[in-house]
This record gives sequence, C-alpha cells and structure tokens, in this order.
Amino acid sequence: MSAGKIVVLGTGGTIAGTALQPGAGLGYRAAQLSVQALLAAVPGLEQAARGPLAMEQLAQVDSKDMDWAVWRALAQRCTQLLVNSQVRAIVITHGTDTLEETAWFLHSVLAARKPVVLTCAMRPATALAPDGPQNLRDALAVAASAGVQGVLVVAAGSVHGAQAVSKVHPYRIDAFSSGDDGPLGWVEEGVLRWRHNRPLALVNPAPAAIKKIVDAGAAPRVEIVLSHAGADGRIVDALVADGTQGIVVAATGNGTLHRALHAALERAQRAGVAVRVATRCSLGQLLVQADDPFPSTPGLSPVKARIALQLQLLGA
Repeated sequence: MSAGKIVVLGTGGTIAGTALQPGAGLGYRAAQLSVQALLAAVPGLEQAARGPLAMEQLAQVDSKDMDWAVWRALAQRCTQLLVNSQVRAIVITHGTDTLEETAWFLHSVLAARKPVVLTCAMRPATALAPDGPQNLRDALAVAASAGVQGVLVVAAGSVHGAQAVSKVHPYRIDAFSSGDDGPLGWVEEGVLRWRHNRPLALVNPAPAAIKKIVDAGAAPRVEIVLSHAGADGRIVDALVADGTQGIVVAATGNGTLHRALHAALERAQRAGVAVRVATRCSLGQLLVQADDPFPSTPGLSPVKARIALQLQLLGA
C-alpha cells in the first residue's frame, strides 16, 4: 500500500447522471449524484487505489456547460493538492462532452508531477449496464501505478494523453480516441500496461499560469470560426465589432481558408485581434509553411487551440 491518499474530485457529468426511466441510456439528467454516492456504489475502490481515498465535490455540472469559473476552481484545487505531501494522486470525475478541453487546460497550467487522471462515463449511473464504475476503478488503478505523472484521461480501458485525446463518437462506450497517436496504454484487470513499456514524461515543465488565471477572474474572449464552402467572413467582422480578443479558425485541410473568410481574418488581425489557425480534420496535424499568413497550431484541435490562445492572451 502506497503512502498518501488519492483525492477524487467530482465535477458532475454523465457519470453522475440519473434517468427517470430505470435502465435507460438516453433521456437522463447529468450531474445528479454526489461524488460520495458514486464511490459508495462501486465495491473495491480502495483495493484499486492501493490505499486510502478522499473525495470532494468541486462542481456539479453537465460538462456541455463547463466554463472558465469551474476550470479556475479546479486548477486552484489541483495546485493545492499537488503540493500536499499527504496526497499522491488526483482523480477527477467529469462529463464526456468537454473532457478533452478540461484535460488540455489542466495540462497547460499544472506542474503535475503526480498523476491527475480524468475519467467519465457515456451511460448514466442508473443505466442497465453503466460504464462509470469500471472507468472509475481503472482511473484509480492508473493513479496508483508507479511512475505515473501528468494529466491523463482514462476511459473504456484506454489511457490517453491530454493533447491528443478527443471525443469521437456521440453514444458508444468507447467514445474517445487519440487519433494517429493512439492511446498511451491500457488498463487490464486493474494493471496499467504502457504501450511503450514505460511511463512517458507528460508534465508541463514550466507552467506559470495559476496566479494569472486567479487574478484575471474572467477568461479572454476567444471564439472559434469554421471555414466551409460559402464562408463569407461576416461572422468574423461581427465578432471583431463585438469586442472579441481572439479568433481560432477551424480550417479545411492543411490550414486552407475560404478566400472571403481569409480576407475577414486579415481585417481582424489588422484590428488587433489575435488569429490562430487549426485544422478541422480529425487526423494528422498541420504542416507549417513559411508563408502562412496566420500563426497555426500544429497538434491542437480547434477547441484546444482556443484554450492555448486564451492562456497566451493572459500571459500565462
């Protein structure tokens, strides 16, 4: 049994959801059960954690409604726990819809030299065969494993890194993928197996964001715009007029943009709005070219590029 406890932070989500119709997998309300109730319903969690557990209800939201205030509170609490010598790891229960964004945000702002493991469920706790209990056991097993550091996502038996992971299916249990990168590892009967037979260095080496996030209160306003056939750029002009500070454009292919949208983004950039380009393609990453008119974000999806730009505008 390892020294120190694992702290489970509850934030709501489908894993804490309940349905009016017993056994239903749809038509449920997310974020209904407390984290205490979730853990109490799963046998053998202390064995999976290989030591004592503590739990805190940090938030109770459907993750489609995740916002900066919850991220701010989550980052603050994780920072406090990570420097506590009596805490050896953190597990966060979360909804699936924005889990990839929260994971990337935490990776970007935490010096996580201990495990910070996010887990979730695609079915509510009252479903005929809920997936949350197994995901929770697997997340604790990963958090308790030797040599683990950094922000990870555990779902459906797979372990993902914060940068590559994304939700790729609206309903099935195995809803998360790391695309071309593939998972970092798997949990098999409570044992973590790394794909490369060793833990990877997943710790952000120099985060300086927490104080700036706390001091700023509100997040910089950054919006996402999609390049598509017939995109005329008027939405960009409207965002600039409305005071947005940054725009991430989900471009076609390798950063290509409709000519009218391109012109509007150039106007936005001249007006002082920060513009970044990501690709709307789900696999691969942008290949940067010397003559690109706007900074690109290789390796980041549009939603993660938005978080990166928000932190950059904060100076974090």
